[in-house]
Amino acid sequence: MNTAIAAAQDKSTRVERIRALLQAALAPAELAVDDESHLHAGHAGAASGGGHYRVRIVSERFQGLRLVMRHRLVYDAVQGMMHTDIHALAITALAPSELS
Repeated sequence: MNTAIAAAQDKSTRVERIRALLQAALAPAELAVDDESHLHAGHAGAASGGGHYRVRIVSERFQGLRLVMRHRLVYDAVQGMMHTDIHALAITALAPSELS
């Protein structure tokens, strides 16, 4: 298989794994996972193989929680991928009541 095709499939597989883990742990009403690794080409974290991802998640589980606890729930959900598949994770975590 072409290495470029294999790399593209690996990246989409990572996004789908992140999505599946967050779905299972937090039952979000909304979830977007974007791979922003291409924006960090040449960065030390990119060299190690870990990707840069942006997550926007809306979950009832965040209701009444401070930001640090919301992020902890997200990090707990993807813990098995941290430091191997994920180098950086930008998180927007909202409760449904916070949507405008």
